[in-house]
Amino acid sequence: MTTNKNKIINDPVYGFITIPNDLIFEIIEHPYFQRLRRIKQLGLTNLVYPGALHTRFHHAIGSMYLMQQTLHNLRAKGVEISEKELEGSLIAILLHDIGHGPFSHTLEFNLMGSINHEDISLMFFEHLNRHFNGALSLGLDIFSDQYERKFFHQLVSSQLDIDRLDYLKRDSFFTGVSEGSIGSERIINMLNVKDDQIVVEAKGIYSVENFLSSRRLMYWQVYLHKTSVSAEEMLIQLIRRAKNLTHRGQKIIATPALTFFLEHTITKDDFTKDAGLIERFALLDDSDIWGSMKFWREHPDVVLSTLSKNLLNREIFKIILDNEEPSKTFVDQTKDKMREHTQLSNDELSYFSCTGKISNAAYIKSNQKIRILDKRGELQDIEVATDLPNIKAMSKIVTKHFFCWSPLDNFN
Repeated sequence: MTTNKNKIINDPVYGFITIPNDLIFEIIEHPYFQRLRRIKQLGLTNLVYPGALHTRFHHAIGSMYLMQQTLHNLRAKGVEISEKELEGSLIAILLHDIGHGPFSHTLEFNLMGSINHEDISLMFFEHLNRHFNGALSLGLDIFSDQYERKFFHQLVSSQLDIDRLDYLKRDSFFTGVSEGSIGSERIINMLNVKDDQIVVEAKGIYSVENFLSSRRLMYWQVYLHKTSVSAEEMLIQLIRRAKNLTHRGQKIIATPALTFFLEHTITKDDFTKDAGLIERFALLDDSDIWGSMKFWREHPDVVLSTLSKNLLNREIFKIILDNEEPSKTFVDQTKDKMREHTQLSNDELSYFSCTGKISNAAYIKSNQKIRILDKRGELQDIEVATDLPNIKAMSKIVTKHFFCWSPLDNFN
């Protein structure tokens, strides 16, 4: 086993981060975790914000740092946390996103069918636990909400968790969208534990409101930016075409890892039956898609080649994003113009336009609520505790409809 020797990572957001012990260092060094260096945190968002080139690796390390700060703060307030619980919590947050596939959320239900990244993260976690002879068991229990002290899992996954505290601050930093920046240190200092749940002390309520407001803004301005939505739809259509051609028996040159998942329709049960599948998935990252696109741009299939060229050259679909569904007349007329210009079949044209909807809610009342610890030591839900109307407004789910299509110039 490699010795840690107080390994330090220089993080652009928090500065120097010390890897706390040899076990965590070995987890970070493992190929499963190193793969996260090759997966962008924000998928194709760098086509809108050129600085958004940070990776899932950055996010995981940053989340581990914030978890460490949080648990030290809770200890200082008298919350009993053993060294094993501290280590288990750091491991849980370090591995919480390890199951993400290429381009993070973009291809989650396209390349892999109905399997979500949380399921795959759990499989990776279990494999790593066996590899390290059960040393990750407590972290696994915290991650999967099986540990008896529930507040540890809330720090990993809830409406005010360490995951969100890092990605909002980090994504704001790398995109340059400063309005999305949050005071994560202030929020961490205001956290406490009561009745085995994470609570926010009353004086931190305005920091939480800023956190929710920033999250809502980041969704509309970054995560659901219309150009990002359009580019992601193009990538989804590209992979859909590659899979369809493969299933028809056509030769599609791709990396070995991507070829396997184009040729096979994988279910969650398949991972259970075939232990080797997780190893195959571990070889898959963003570079498989970009590298394969370089071959596909020369493919005789006009759909595969055109979409590949367009993505490589940032020739993005046009998009309309509105509160109302797009006019059927406009959609039909747009498709008719594409048909006349390209002479493509209806099946081929189906890859060059798409409709859908996106939604945004900064705070979901029905989920695990954010609880405020008032000065009397009593708990209140944040929408009750606050005297500001913003919290109530941010709990409303806003849905927008989109229609995106390839401009005629993209076919040249």
